[in-house]
Amino acid sequence: MRLLIFGLGYSAARIAALVAAAGGRVRGTTRDGRDGTIRFADADAVRREAAAATHILSSVPPVDRADPVLAQYRDALDGRWLGYLSSTGVYGDRGGAWVDEHAPTGGGRRGERARADAAWLALGARVFRLPGIYGPGRSPIERIRAGRAHRVALTGQVFSRVHVDDLAAGVVAGFDAPAGAYNLADDHPCDQDAVLCFAARLIGMPPPPVVALETLSPMARGFYAENRRVATGKARRVLGWAPRYPDYRAGLRALNAMTSPIPVSTAPAAASSDQR
Repeated sequence: MRLLIFGLGYSAARIAALVAAAGGRVRGTTRDGRDGTIRFADADAVRREAAAATHILSSVPPVDRADPVLAQYRDALDGRWLGYLSSTGVYGDRGGAWVDEHAPTGGGRRGERARADAAWLALGARVFRLPGIYGPGRSPIERIRAGRAHRVALTGQVFSRVHVDDLAAGVVAGFDAPAGAYNLADDHPCDQDAVLCFAARLIGMPPPPVVALETLSPMARGFYAENRRVATGKARRVLGWAPRYPDYRAGLRALNAMTSPIPVSTAPAAASSDQR
């Protein structure tokens, strides 16, 4: 496998690591060509890699009402496996109802994303619709420790989320799947305040303060303006995928275990017949 990733950011890097671990060759683009990546604007280098690739994945969001990858490199995509990291925001507000891949798109605040989503589907891509993504270095734990977290206390407001490693596993499972849209999310949509309170208890800190919705930025208010639960039955049936972290509790416990120091006991070790 030779995978070219447009936009080698946080989530795409986890996908790249899985592919490389399985023996695949991965190249990625970034805006500035940092860390050995290809500069997105270097058309000659990008086209060489695209011509050699067996699989092409884009994680680049729309910019100025257009998809940059399709705008600049559409002609270099033919004949390859195509994947696109989209957003469950394309479903818009559903009043807390469940949405699957048959739900209409384009009615929410993510109109540009919905148009890009549809354009990649028209090319025969596997389009992975993702909710809020969390993982190492990017979770409520870090925000609480940094004093950047807050609660809003909106009754009945629910969101779905996915651990970045579950996201990566779903995309890799999609390498052998038919074209189409796939939701990837955990099994427990819930309100954001519950997640923050659990994370705070996990690390022994008080819950973040409650703030008024009106005090948030327009982008944050837009986040809270939508309410939906994301169903993943298709990904389970077609991709054979299931989240390793089925809810935020499992995911946050694993993240906390990664960052917590291992306690050192001063007591003498007990003898054991099965020590190895």
